[in-house]
Amino acid sequence: MPIIVNLDVMMAKRKMSLNELSEKVGLTLSNLSILKTGKAKAIRFSTLEAICKALDCQPADILEFVNK
Repeated sequence: MPIIVNLDVMMAKRKMSLNELSEKVGLTLSNLSILKTGKAKAIRFSTLEAICKALDCQPADILEFVNK
């Protein structure tokens, strides 16, 4: 898939655990894990907004397009 999810990179930069992000965003650990591993087929803008607020980042810091 040409869309790469860099959620784990941003979490590491912010020194935030999956549990902590889950609490701040209001998503289950399993849903965040699916997103983090790149297995998600879609993401709601409201979810992306909440993650960006919690990690103090931009959507482009989390999602990357790689043209192969």
